[in-house]
Amino acid sequence: MTAVSSNGEYTFTKPNRDSITLLAGLGVEGDVHAGVTVKHRSRVAQDPTQPNLRQVHLIHEELFAEVRAAGFEVLPGDLGENITTSGIDLLGLPVGTLLRIGDDAVLEVTGLRNPCLQIDNFQDGLLKQVVGRDEAGNIVRKAGIMSIVKNGGVVRPGDTIKVELPGGPHRPLERV
Repeated sequence: MTAVSSNGEYTFTKPNRDSITLLAGLGVEGDVHAGVTVKHRSRVAQDPTQPNLRQVHLIHEELFAEVRAAGFEVLPGDLGENITTSGIDLLGLPVGTLLRIGDDAVLEVTGLRNPCLQIDNFQDGLLKQVVGRDEAGNIVRKAGIMSIVKNGGVVRPGDTIKVELPGGPHRPLERV
C-alpha cells in the first residue's frame, strides 16, 4: 500500500494521512463516507436507507501512470480514494474478495467505483481516461474498487495487503 487518505468534509480529493483507522461495518474513522447506510450524495437522494457498500475506496497506483501517459497528473488521494495500492490487480478481483491489511484490518470487496463528472471538474477530460469501452463495446470502469470493513484496525502506507479470493464460482465486479 502506498498511501492512505481521508476527509471529514465533502470534497473531491482527500488529503494523505500517516494512518487511517478502519471501523468494522462503518468505514474510515472521521471520513465523510463512513456509515452503515449510503453517504454518497446522489445515492442518499435516491434512498438514504441503502446499505453502504462504498465504505472504503481503493485505487491502484498503476492508474496514475496510465493517465500520466495521456497528459494528466494524478496523485494518491486526488480521486477521493482512501487507500492507494501497488502491484494488485484490483479491477480483476471478484466480488467478496477479502483484503487483509497490516495486522488486523480486513476489507471485503463489493464492486467497482462508478466515476462521475466531478472527475472532469478536477481535471478536464480525465473522466474519459478512467471510463472507456472494451473491444466488445462494454463499459470499462478503471477508477478503483469499493469495499466494506469486516474487521477494523489502523492501516498505514507500507502495510502489506494479502488477497484472499472467495470460493468459486467468482462473480466479476459491477458498479456499486
